[in-house]
Order: sequence, then C-alpha cells, then structure tokens
Amino acid sequence: MNQQTKQGNTVAIIMMILLFGMISFVTNLAAPMGIVLKNQFQISNFLGLLGNAANFIAYAVMGIPSGILLQKVGYKKTALIAIATGFVGVGIQYLSGHVGQESAFTVYLLGAFVAGFSMCLLNTVVNPMLNTLGGGGNKGNQLIQVGGSFNSLMGTFTPMFVGVLIGEVTKSRITDIFPVMYIAMGVFATVFIVLSLVRIQEPNAEKSSEPLKGLLLGALKFRHFVLGAIAIFVYVGVEVGVPGAMNLFLTDQQAGGMEATVAGFVAGTYWFLMLIGRLVGASIGAKVSSRVMLAVASFVGLLLVGCAIFSSVDTQVYLPVLQKGPAGELSFGATQVPINAMFLVLIGLCTSIMWGSIFNLAVEGLGKYVAAASGIFMVLVCGGGILPALQGYVADVAGYMPSYWVVFAGLLYLLYYALIGSKNVKKTVQ
Repeated sequence: MNQQTKQGNTVAIIMMILLFGMISFVTNLAAPMGIVLKNQFQISNFLGLLGNAANFIAYAVMGIPSGILLQKVGYKKTALIAIATGFVGVGIQYLSGHVGQESAFTVYLLGAFVAGFSMCLLNTVVNPMLNTLGGGGNKGNQLIQVGGSFNSLMGTFTPMFVGVLIGEVTKSRITDIFPVMYIAMGVFATVFIVLSLVRIQEPNAEKSSEPLKGLLLGALKFRHFVLGAIAIFVYVGVEVGVPGAMNLFLTDQQAGGMEATVAGFVAGTYWFLMLIGRLVGASIGAKVSSRVMLAVASFVGLLLVGCAIFSSVDTQVYLPVLQKGPAGELSFGATQVPINAMFLVLIGLCTSIMWGSIFNLAVEGLGKYVAAASGIFMVLVCGGGILPALQGYVADVAGYMPSYWVVFAGLLYLLYYALIGSKNVKKTVQ
C-alpha cells in the first residue's frame, strides 16, 4: 500500500468514525425534540414522539433497498448518497422553524423521515467500511469498537446539549434547537467534501447467484432467526423508549416540571451507562456467551423497570447533573430527581449489550442467508419508532410510569428469546 493510499485511508477512517457518531447524534435528537414539539404545538406525548417514529419508520422502507444500493454502486457512493440525504433531512427540519405554525409540525416530520433514510444507509455502510479500512481481523474490529464508542458518546451528548438549549420548557420552540442542526449540517457537508476527494479501499460486497427473494425466504425458514428479528424490533423500541419517555416525564409540568437542562443530563446519563456497558461487554464477551449475557441483562432490566413503576414519584434521590442557574449560568452538582428516574437510567447498563447478543444468536447457523438476514434486521429497527410512540400513547391515557409496562413486556420477550427462542432447531442450510 503506497503512502498516498495510507493517507487516504486514515482520512476515511476519521470520516467513518465521525459518521458513526452522527448516526447517534441525529437519531437521538428525535426523542428530546418531543419536549419542544409537545410544548410548541400543545400536543400529546404520542404526537410529540412522532418525529422519533418517522425517523425509525424510514428503516422499514430503506432496510432492504440499502443492501441493493450497496451492490449496485458500492460503499463509497452509498456513503456519499447517505451523507447528502442526511444534510437534506436535517435541512428540512431546520426549515420547520421558519415556516408558519400551521405547517411547521408537518415539515419537521418530513425532515425526520428523510433523515431516517440517511441513518439507515449509514448503518449499512460504516461497519464494513471501518472493518476494511482497518485491514480486517482484530484491527478492523478495533476500529468498529472505536466507532461504536464515539456513537455512544454522541448519544450521551445529544440530550444534554438539547436540554441546555431548550431553556424554559413551556416556551421551547424548534428555533431553540437550531445550533444542533447547524452542527449536523456542518459535519455532513465537511464529511461529504472530504470523502468525495480521497481515494479509499472499497470493501468487497459478497454477491450471490440466488435471487434476493429466495435468500430472504430462506432466512425466514429459521425459527430462531424470525424470533430474533422480532427481538431486534423490541430491543430498539426498549432502548429508545426508556430515556425518551423519561425525558418527557421529568419536564412535564404536572410531574413537577423539572428544568430541561437537568432532564437532558439525566437522559444523557442513560446513554453514558450504555457506553460503560458496551466496554464491559466487550471485555467479557470472549468468556460469557451471548445467551447468558442477554438473559442476565433482560432479567436485571425487568427488575429495574418494576422498581421504577412501583416506586413513588415523590421519593427523591440525588444525581450528579448539569444545572442552569437564574441568570442562565451552567453549573455541575447533585440535584434531587424522582427515584424512578434513577432506576430507569440504570437500564442503560442492560440495553448496552443487547444488540450484539441478539444478532449473534439470531444469525447462528444461517450460512449463506446471513446477508439477507442483516437486511431484515435493518428493516425491523423501525421498532425504535413504533414502540416509543405506543408508550407515549399509554402515557397519555394512563400516566408516565404505567407506560413503562410497554418496556416491561418488551424485556420479558427478550428474556424468553434468550432462554428459549434463540435455540436453533433447524440445523441444516439448504
């Protein structure tokens, strides 16, 4: 490999890691935006979470087409298309702050949907790109872990940053979040220009002589994969729903009306604990099976959700958070939050290792159907939009803590999948 190619790969690696972070940055913007939408348009929790739903439902539309696009135009061009789409999606969300009140909500939802297309495409590209740019093997896996860590850091940062920008919850507007959109569009534009100019090593996309329909149907013949695909749908819904509903709960005027900065920091702590959990999971992954990890995480998650549901919202505990003073000054210190929030934040340690565990269990023994199975998995990421919206509806009808029965049911299914559903009863690949 000549010096020019090495330099190009180094630049491309940095760009891919940035995109890994942008997936989390843009995706995790949707849930705290529910606070803004709810207050600006005086809408329900269900409607407030529609932006998040629009972002994830795009996965259902683009999951399989993204794989087809990879086969036709390659990874670099797919990445450029994804980046351009992300810029347009965030740009439309930005425009929603400039149009009239009567159409702003619709424009924002359209932007969230377009941004979801981009996130789906980027998810399809960044993992194999980083693996190839690292030369495969341990080095490639190391780069993916670095990208995943940056992804978690951005997931931690986003709700905190949005909380700082919102200010007084009851007066929050889409225009308050413009700095986040400026950052997103700036990063997308920079990465697009740099990536289009550098020459990078293209991953080899495996091709199959069998038609896509046959591969998809072949994967669906494996019971443990079908149940695993459902588990991915449920898992992403749980992962997003826990902090999303918690943020709405903490800032709701009827629940005490906590300052958005504090609520955003509490929600950000959930994503930070996911980062810690992923690092711990990576360190013990070679010694503990995916089945055991998923079973333990699901069971502990069930206990934490149960504690959150049955604990009194009047019981307060101290958590270290970022706070905003009377003059708008920021300070870091301990503040009182409902004990329910503490239990919910701790669930981040449980959800952190679930994606990898479910994926490993679901594709075991699939052979040539793994690529098609991955496309189906990407489609079912839409659970991250559907289940939180359902949880928001339950919150409107029954209250915030009762809405976590949706999360409880999801974790119960994941425990079932770990103990029973993940067993491969079809041993041969035809």
